[in-house]
Amino acid sequence: MLIMPSLDAQSSLPHYIQLYEYIKKEIIAGRLEVHDRLPSIRKLADFLSISTTPVEMAYQQLLAEGFIESRPKSGYFVNELPESYFTKIKNEVLNPLSFIEEEHSYLYDFHLSKNDFTLFPFQIWKRLYSQTLHKDSQELLFYGNPQGELGLRKAIARYLHDFRGVNCTPGQIIIGAEQHLLISIASRILKKYTKIIAVENPGYKLIPETFKHNGFSLCPLPLDDGGLNIEALYKSPARIAAVSPSHQFPRGMTMPISTRLKLLDWARITQGFIIEDDYDGEFRYHGRPIPSLQGLAPDSRVIYIGGFSQIVAPALCIHYLVLPDELLPHYHQLRIETMFEQSSSRLHQRVLQVFIEQGHLEKHIRKMRNIYRRKHDRIIESIKQHFGQKARIIGKDAGFHLLLAINTNASEKLLLELAANAGIHISSASFTWIDNPGGRIKEFFLGFAGIPFETIDDGIRLLKEVWDKLLEDF
Repeated sequence: MLIMPSLDAQSSLPHYIQLYEYIKKEIIAGRLEVHDRLPSIRKLADFLSISTTPVEMAYQQLLAEGFIESRPKSGYFVNELPESYFTKIKNEVLNPLSFIEEEHSYLYDFHLSKNDFTLFPFQIWKRLYSQTLHKDSQELLFYGNPQGELGLRKAIARYLHDFRGVNCTPGQIIIGAEQHLLISIASRILKKYTKIIAVENPGYKLIPETFKHNGFSLCPLPLDDGGLNIEALYKSPARIAAVSPSHQFPRGMTMPISTRLKLLDWARITQGFIIEDDYDGEFRYHGRPIPSLQGLAPDSRVIYIGGFSQIVAPALCIHYLVLPDELLPHYHQLRIETMFEQSSSRLHQRVLQVFIEQGHLEKHIRKMRNIYRRKHDRIIESIKQHFGQKARIIGKDAGFHLLLAINTNASEKLLLELAANAGIHISSASFTWIDNPGGRIKEFFLGFAGIPFETIDDGIRLLKEVWDKLLEDF
């Protein structure tokens, strides 16, 4: 096994000490695992362009402390450390930022955005991949169009027109592997116009935080019953407004047509731009589907954001922007200057294109909408039955989640711990606020799309039981 220590010739520490410390830390961090074979003394010395003496001295020190063992005619191998020693040393020498939170398995997982994959069309997807990936399709292994595959952009344009009321050409669509990248592109384009963005508060933090890290000032605006408060928007210095009008995140209200038209008027009058995040517009369970804001006016100054994470699967890594014609020259200038390549797999793009063209996407959405509607209705019924007057439901009738509001003096930390200890996964909604108001009313996400239908009622009943003594009536 090759290791690559960096030896500092200017350091006051001898080479053998530097090498010893490096290997010890690699073992503790788990990058050198139990039974991994170390390079021979001569091979490592040759690689580092030093004599064999420092390497041999480092190995002898590691041997003496029990980090490695020597096996006759085989070499040096990493030893298994006692767990207590491992934990103690690891806490001392490793940066805590290097650790990723471990994933947990919950009996009742109310994840706020998890899909139900039990009816994913695996056979169709497998067949389309087989048809796409063959020797004559070698070009799909090379860099594609930085803007995304033309065939997929044509399919998306037709789909958006037919099902979301978006009016666009394939040339207006920018495909990318994830939202952050596309929002970063939008922020760099919009810097030419302004450096202030109005955002919903509470809202989806990815958009404001991405703009903030790209040099913008944030202008958090309150919500009313119809979403973003338009009067507050006019009073603000912002010339960009980010909204989720079809299903506001996290509170779930739908922006009425009158408010949408006022928002479009604001963009026209101020020569500003609207960012429309239509993250789950396809999943409306009661009432008519809500068409997009972008399609309400010709040549609207709306940047439309969508993707296939919720309607198909996050693993596809296919999202898209629809840019107004005015911004396209700025996009292409940025593309040329930065020389960026397409981030989303050409293979995934080509298969998704055929999936849409053959009508599979429409069928899949229709099927999943029916499944999610049953789960949505079930969780509401369960909350009403088990919580009664001790909870309020916010943001029903669409999407993958709703908010559960409770009246309590208990901390969110305690409430989450009680739920987790009972095998229930929920999330606090406090992170969606730029300035969390605090207070007695606590709000939690209850995702219903990914949890099995038959476990919903038991999970809600158990959640009420573990919180019961801490709750008060509204």
